[in-house]
Amino acid sequence: MSRMDRYKNIHKKAKPLKKESTGFFRRERQKDKALNDPRDEATRIYQPDQDSSYSSREGQANDYQTPYSYAKAGNKKGFNQTKKNFFKRKKEPKEVRPKKKRSWGKIILGIILFLFLFSVISFFVGKSMAEHDTSLPSVTTESFDGVQSSSGAHNILILGSDTRGEDAGRADTIMVLQLDGPAHKPKLISFMRDSFVAIPGVGQNKINAAYAYGGADLVRQTIKENFGLDCQYYAKVDFKSFEKVVDALFMNGIKIDAEKDLNLDGVDIKKGVQKMDGHTLLQYARFRKDEEGDFGRVRRQQQVMNTIFSQLKNPLNLIRAPYAAGKAIGYTSTDVSSFFIIKNLLSIARGVGGVDRLSVPVEGSWNFGNSSYAGSILVIDNDANRAAISDFLSK
Repeated sequence: MSRMDRYKNIHKKAKPLKKESTGFFRRERQKDKALNDPRDEATRIYQPDQDSSYSSREGQANDYQTPYSYAKAGNKKGFNQTKKNFFKRKKEPKEVRPKKKRSWGKIILGIILFLFLFSVISFFVGKSMAEHDTSLPSVTTESFDGVQSSSGAHNILILGSDTRGEDAGRADTIMVLQLDGPAHKPKLISFMRDSFVAIPGVGQNKINAAYAYGGADLVRQTIKENFGLDCQYYAKVDFKSFEKVVDALFMNGIKIDAEKDLNLDGVDIKKGVQKMDGHTLLQYARFRKDEEGDFGRVRRQQQVMNTIFSQLKNPLNLIRAPYAAGKAIGYTSTDVSSFFIIKNLLSIARGVGGVDRLSVPVEGSWNFGNSSYAGSILVIDNDANRAAISDFLSK
């Protein structure tokens, strides 16, 4: 057979070429070819988002596998686990912290600090308002050589006068208020204005004349010489100033039990419990035109002071007390410092239960008398009254 005859029908024996498909089926055949080709196993990249048909073919790969394919198959599970653990982090157990206990000591300390700051601010606000009040003449501080008591107590000489401007009138009210004494509570001593005493550098006269002769310091010297009582500070209260301080402390009036009917400067007061504003309370304390005279007036003045202290128990009045104290300092001629008032707020507050009171001369230590130049006087026994004062302050 010739060579031409041998290859004559070769084209008939050859299998026809399959028409190349396109689209989705061509891509599927390419995937199958890649999966079944062991030569591409080493370069094939794992596709986590392939469909289930690809996964099933991969599991049915031909038996011929390279060593790399074994390693790849072994690491596939670990890769999936790592990916799974990456998105699913382990929650660390929360640390259980012990509940904090409330520190009542700190809470109480904070409240005390707040009240202290509030009191200081209120005090200086009241003081500033009084100092800038143009309805009253400005006050000046007198020269006063005060001496602290040997017991360590702070004695404040309180003078009440209706003096206006620079006139030096006689003092209608003479009191000594003691703070931080042996009794650890406020004590109040009132001296009757008609007491006939020795005034240093002047001679015998009524005790209230000492203010007209030498101001507050001469009153201090007179009390020391006749009764042995030292005064460290002074405060002179004008009548108008007294009204403003009372109105600042008791905005709705002060409740007091008037002991009798009386009338002074056009103000009618009926006997019994009632509320008084500053002006009415001042007239009640000043009244002396009856058979008791100065004795009745001193008693009512002490009643007024005791009522003011006792009504500080009201929380609203107690809150306003620093403001009113600031106003009192601003309206008053005094050498009492703001620091002293703030420092002794607690001592002043001890008077809310009432103030112990003493009137001088004490009972049985005086007689009515008459002087050619001083008029009606009270002749007193200085030694008896000195002993009574010492005993009163020591209890």
